[in-house]
Amino acid sequence: MTAGSRGDAAPFTGLGHALARAGHEVTLVTHERFAPLLAGSGVAFHALPVDPRAELESARGRGLHRSTTGVGKLVRVVGMARALAGRMTDALLAAAADADVLLLGAALAPLGHAVAEGLGRPSLGLHLQPLAATREFAPPLLTTGSWGGAGNRIAGLGVNLAVEHVFASAVPAVRARLGLPALRPAAALRARERQRWPVLHGFSPLVVPRPRDWRPGLEVTGYWWPYDGEHELPREVREFLDAGPPPVFVGLGSATVPDAGGVSAAVADALRRAGLRGVIQRGWGGLSADGDDMLLVDEVPHSLLFPRMAAVVHHCGAGTTAAGLRAGVPAVPVPIQFDERFWAGRLVALGVAPRVLPLRRLTAGALASALVEAVTDPAYGRRARDLGRRIRAEDGEGPVLEALGRIAA
Repeated sequence: MTAGSRGDAAPFTGLGHALARAGHEVTLVTHERFAPLLAGSGVAFHALPVDPRAELESARGRGLHRSTTGVGKLVRVVGMARALAGRMTDALLAAAADADVLLLGAALAPLGHAVAEGLGRPSLGLHLQPLAATREFAPPLLTTGSWGGAGNRIAGLGVNLAVEHVFASAVPAVRARLGLPALRPAAALRARERQRWPVLHGFSPLVVPRPRDWRPGLEVTGYWWPYDGEHELPREVREFLDAGPPPVFVGLGSATVPDAGGVSAAVADALRRAGLRGVIQRGWGGLSADGDDMLLVDEVPHSLLFPRMAAVVHHCGAGTTAAGLRAGVPAVPVPIQFDERFWAGRLVALGVAPRVLPLRRLTAGALASALVEAVTDPAYGRRARDLGRRIRAEDGEGPVLEALGRIAA
């Protein structure tokens, strides 16, 4: 069970495929718009009623761009999500009715855990970000610098509590419906912690090592990759790649932007100043491109496209960050919101990106300079290739299979 953008659903298509190959009957419960991602995977689908793209493109969703701080944006996100949470309850209950085990993405964990408890089902958290509080870094969702050890942990607990408050109406209604005693959000969070509710994290320990102060039951497994099946690059993409030197990928994924035309113009200008060709992904932000040195694409599997790139310029969503690291190519991070600044910082710290260029302050000159450095300094490519090789050797699916065996026994 997962909710959110494409990046919140895609990793579970590949993980679900691996569980199905191991003999489990798997259903992905998420938004209807992501059903096509499962074609050929052997994973069943159960739709949630909310369309995340429509919500982000609404007046309320575009209001997120007016928040200049991580805290301000988190407040807006909590309010937006709280208004939507109750609309998904019936679908979650219907999907869970025939299930033996519930595997819960972070965005639905408080509500999914209440459903599992009420139905007497074991459950397991599957998180794509390191959301549990720690002294080692600030909460990824706040997009801020470190507050120091104790400050980081206090801020992390505050963010966890804010996520619980997203479901402050939906969870009590579910608990009453399933005959469970009432429980306030903070008490529900403490109960999961006391029970050492197991949570597996689908990112590489090479990228974010497991914090030393995390409690038992919180583990880092390695990445879970989207299911790409028998896909191949579209003919026009292959022809563009074969017609010249490796280009640069530019994409902002499922993020919306307040000025797509201005961003597109800056990107094209930067690529041409740097003497580089570009593959521009339209994405939910509506980027555009023209000219023989630019190719505009829609959804193309990153696993096939990124290894053919000279570098990747992206918003640093968890999934796109993972795909770039897996491909072993340098990056230029252009974070916009949520956890993206956290992943951007990790790319720089790992030595595979020259610097962070937040979209709010992006200029053609700054992007061109960063691209030239990323593409021409061999150290970035060398570190990216080495890290990619090590990440590709990890088995993120194995620990999930083992944990599933334990909780379902």
